[in-house]
Amino acid sequence: MFHISTFYDCCERDYSFLKQSLSKKADELSIVGTIILTPEGINSTIACANLENLYSFETYIAKYFPSIDIGRSCTEKKPFKRFKIKERQELVPSGTKLKPTDYSGSHIAPEFWNEFSENKNTILIDVRNNYETSVGTFKGALNPDTRNFREFKHFVKENKKNFKGKQIGIFCTGGIRCEKASSIFKSEDINDVHQLKGGILNYLANSKDKKLWEGECFVFDERVTVDKDLNKGSFYQCFACRRPLSEKDLESTHYSAGVSCHQCINEKSEEDRLRYLERHKQIIKKRN
Repeated sequence: MFHISTFYDCCERDYSFLKQSLSKKADELSIVGTIILTPEGINSTIACANLENLYSFETYIAKYFPSIDIGRSCTEKKPFKRFKIKERQELVPSGTKLKPTDYSGSHIAPEFWNEFSENKNTILIDVRNNYETSVGTFKGALNPDTRNFREFKHFVKENKKNFKGKQIGIFCTGGIRCEKASSIFKSEDINDVHQLKGGILNYLANSKDKKLWEGECFVFDERVTVDKDLNKGSFYQCFACRRPLSEKDLESTHYSAGVSCHQCINEKSEEDRLRYLERHKQIIKKRN
């Protein structure tokens, strides 16, 4: 059994000095997962088979990021192959100069989300990308139809007349993209913006009535998706484009394990596919 911890914190500072000490601590405690360090703060999903070790690592992180709000789940199989730290300039690439600390929407706890969502003056907006919304979302939510988060600002600008006089409810996987999305809305003078606290994962973990959630939730680890009870979902993943695949998708003539799927067959070159095939062969060889 592996215990998974998801958290973020938006606070401006140079945290690059932490990379070495965090890597050392993760190695000592057998932590796996990914930490993104930026001048805007931290975003992370980590896991460990030893719960006490996970708590110890969280305590160490909290010395530098005291406002982290941790979400938890479990899985039978190891959700990450290793531990890694990525240094970036933004927590979420947005295509803007806005920072998550510039503006912030109010945060709605999971137990109040259903009531808020069912209000006739509420517009729900899923701020995730198409490949994520395709496997599950909240009932009645708008899909901005974005391939990446950099496109979200165009969706807001093009539709802002429809948002005036409405209360906007936004949600994402764990909450971090909503911090940037709130800034984008408010830069367009749309101020009645509310975020699902802790994102979809927090809703699924702590809401007693999950009636508004439909489908599964895409996650950025080996589970690919989780169901309403945060158990491993039914989707697989294309290792060429990283998009989720249903069992039916695996029957497509365009699907080749580790090489391609129906969604990326026309996006990748023959050279790419040969490279993916070689990588897949190496993975199979290591497993055997």
